[in-house]
Amino acid sequence: MTVSAEDLRHLERCVELAEAAVAAGDEPFGSVLVAADGTVLMEDHNHVSGGDRTRHPELAIALWAAEHLPPADRAGLTVYTSGEHCAMCAAAHAWAGLGRIVFATSTPQLVAWLDELGLPPAPVAPLRIADVAPGVPVDGPVEEYAERVRALHVRHHRG
Repeated sequence: MTVSAEDLRHLERCVELAEAAVAAGDEPFGSVLVAADGTVLMEDHNHVSGGDRTRHPELAIALWAAEHLPPADRAGLTVYTSGEHCAMCAAAHAWAGLGRIVFATSTPQLVAWLDELGLPPAPVAPLRIADVAPGVPVDGPVEEYAERVRALHVRHHRG
């Protein structure tokens, strides 16, 4: 795994977006879409509190990219995210033809945290990105974010 200072800067923004999501009553996930030259093209956070459980930022990014960017340009983009893509988002990422994913925390970490909190499992299997979209290059988790993101999940689920 090779995570650069630039990667860390974008991951930091993802965690800030996850914090904003919790402040808005949503689950702690934030994501950023970045061009090869470092330009931030889009950022978003989780919006599931309204009842639509598909309102993940990674899905929003894939849909935005598919609508606004030519297919040839998408593979050079990087998606940064506070938590590893779920199966739905990993599939959307692959179908949109996006490039590398860099995530702060992993699916196994999330599953363990939610189990510690006594929450029921999600309705979708907790698959890793590589299990859903094996051709997508990934880097993560980045251990320095683990406790901070875990604390956001605790805050969100315990109120």
